[in-house]
Amino acid sequence: MERVEVTTVVYADRQRVYEFLLDFPGYAAYSEHMKRVGQRGDGGPGTRYDLTFAWWKLTYTAHSEVTETHPPERIDWRITKDIDATGHWFVESVDPPDGEDVATQVRFLVEYDPDSATVGNIDLPRFVSLSWVVEKVKPKIQREATNIVERVVVDLEGQRRRVDLDVDTTSSDG
Repeated sequence: MERVEVTTVVYADRQRVYEFLLDFPGYAAYSEHMKRVGQRGDGGPGTRYDLTFAWWKLTYTAHSEVTETHPPERIDWRITKDIDATGHWFVESVDPPDGEDVATQVRFLVEYDPDSATVGNIDLPRFVSLSWVVEKVKPKIQREATNIVERVVVDLEGQRRRVDLDVDTTSSDG
């Protein structure tokens, strides 16, 4: 399994951060490659999303589902078709730095098995191998995760600032 984990601190109340993250279509526009989001449900467990991505000559719709929520600390989801992938938002109150009244640590974790995608599930252009696509997409997944977390901070705090991000892409196999 591959993983991308992005952690940062937001200067906003934990409950507000959690509710913001639960409104997935509201921040999906932060992704450079996400073109559309369809939602069936209220954002809680059982809510399904159709996420249409476009990159290069490829367009792909990922089908995801919110599997569990633990307000105001965790949101879990999984991809339901074509690739083995799960994700989590972790939201934790932390001590604020000097000059701030409140602080919340946000951690976005995605784990996926690139080998679980099969050519039959993804419409590839002629003469393009799935392994080539997987290698090209890996850094884009990391960049997309980073962009989403940075933009969440701006929206929650109401202003742009330098955001310290801890990005971990180690394999979860060991």
